[in-house]
Amino acid sequence: MRSLHCRDAGFDCEGVIRAKSDEEVLNEAAQHAKEVHGVEATPEMQKDLQALIREE
Repeated sequence: MRSLHCRDAGFDCEGVIRAKSDEEVLNEAAQHAKEVHGVEATPEMQKDLQALIREE
């Protein structure tokens, strides 16, 4: 299982995105960023986020 902690991306948020693949994590993270934080995930942001994804 792959995971991304929203706080690691610099947000004051306890959200954790979990999925089977990095691609799924990034898709869910983009949706979370837009819905919760009002931020559009740019390609540059997704590249930075990919570096923060970890194996659980």
